[in-house]
Amino acid sequence: MGNYKHILLAVDFFEQAQSVIDRAIALANINQASLSLIHIVEMIHLADSEYGFDGIMDADISNEMIAAAKIKLTRIGKELGVEQDRIWIEMGSPKLEINRIAEENQVDLIVVGSHGRHGLQLLLGSTANGVLRHAKCDVLAVSLNDH
Repeated sequence: MGNYKHILLAVDFFEQAQSVIDRAIALANINQASLSLIHIVEMIHLADSEYGFDGIMDADISNEMIAAAKIKLTRIGKELGVEQDRIWIEMGSPKLEINRIAEENQVDLIVVGSHGRHGLQLLLGSTANGVLRHAKCDVLAVSLNDH
């Protein structure tokens, strides 16, 4: 493990998120590294051939999801002492957006949660796996218990 200077914590708002947050905080403290936060609002594609509609979700819904995520992530940032300029909420593909922000901000460790999916979910890929495959820095996938 290297001496990390900038850790990017990918926050998802699931029940086990605190274990991922705790791991990132511990690593930031051990390495005296700065901590940044990111949350990705995934675009939802709507397809309804019966009505002839195939597109991306309504802009109002997107804006509401982003606003809700901003409130939650800002609250977490305040609790952790993370400055607002180190908190990102992006829309798009988690694996691409997390890695883009990491590259643009000289992040040397990305911390994400991993559910350890199996079967079909494994074949489709997970956020942690996608981040790992595209990252140009170290990635820590914190194992989460789905039970």
